[in-house]
Amino acid sequence: MTGSSAPHLDRTKLLAARFRAASQRPYLASALYSLSVVPSAAVPTMGVDRYWRCYVSPAFVDATPVEELAGVWIHEAAHLLRDHHGRADRLAPKLRRDRLRINLAQDCEINDDLLADGLTLPADCLTPADYGLPPGRLFEEYLPGVPAFDGHDCGSGAHGEPSPWDLGAADGTAPRVTETEAQAIRRHTAEAMRAHQRTRGDLPDGWRRWAEQVLEPAVDWRRVLAGAVREALSWASGAVDYTYRRPSRRGPALRGVVLPSLRRPLPRVAVVIDTSGSMGEDELAAALAEVTGVLREVGVRGDRVTVLSVDADVQAASRVTAADQIELRGGGGTDMRVGIRRALETPHPPGVVIVLTDGFTPWPDEPAACRLIAVLIGGSAPEPPPWAETVRIPTP
Repeated sequence: MTGSSAPHLDRTKLLAARFRAASQRPYLASALYSLSVVPSAAVPTMGVDRYWRCYVSPAFVDATPVEELAGVWIHEAAHLLRDHHGRADRLAPKLRRDRLRINLAQDCEINDDLLADGLTLPADCLTPADYGLPPGRLFEEYLPGVPAFDGHDCGSGAHGEPSPWDLGAADGTAPRVTETEAQAIRRHTAEAMRAHQRTRGDLPDGWRRWAEQVLEPAVDWRRVLAGAVREALSWASGAVDYTYRRPSRRGPALRGVVLPSLRRPLPRVAVVIDTSGSMGEDELAAALAEVTGVLREVGVRGDRVTVLSVDADVQAASRVTAADQIELRGGGGTDMRVGIRRALETPHPPGVVIVLTDGFTPWPDEPAACRLIAVLIGGSAPEPPPWAETVRIPTP
């Protein structure tokens, strides 16, 4: 039952609670006022759909103090700000079978943040501590540790599955927010949080991390690195040359003349590794494994890959077919120029040079005569020259 058929909704009390929530947490005001109210006797308390419609039980409003209603407003808005329905859609199918268990894990993600922020929530709200779980985690981390649940349903705006009271995408009786508009609301809220933290300094840790992720989203460095290597290899292999090893198929048309054919050679690759003492072994191993995996995938292997271990000088140079054949030596100062120079001075110079380094090194003054990818390990790595393609690998 929705709309005017729901009995006696105390809108004055409900909207007073929203005003209280927006006044106490002004950085959430845009999100709170983007929610449209849909009275419904079918929803047990309050819930949201993915179109930012907030379904409200009149009986729940009557029974709940304004201070707690304000906390529930923020709780429901948090499901949408944190894109819980979108994240639930990306779960493995076997994890999506129990929507209420997903909802419980999401409530754990939200409630410990809200209670730590001093908000008042209904007494039956659940937190990670109720299940012996640590605070400050995401719902995906909580999901394996929470039990099957037969309790509060926050709606499809949380777990992603249609609830009995949902109006649906096509219904026009209540305003709806599109996904593009939702993204704008999230960004505006994150910017308001950053401004609040700058002036007041009291933004809760959970919201601070969320705002940082929205404004500076984490990039999957493995995907970026793989893309950069594939693109550089494609560019290098695009250089065609003539060869007489395989005569042209047009040769028989010209008697007595041997025509060369065109060939597209597989490029050679040099991997220059910074083995100075400032490099972290775990991150270096992860980056090297990704590079060798991409090279193997595209067929660049054997004598077409040279690996050079470099600190202030070239410590080792070898041709490899697997990552475990690579011998890393060094540990002194850092100068990647000598490794790049050594790679380019070989009888068969590479078309692609990949440099794995923390970035604290001098670089060549001019672009190399090949594609150069600088894989920078660590958040404080300085910028390489603008002509180098850059992939950053953050460290914990």
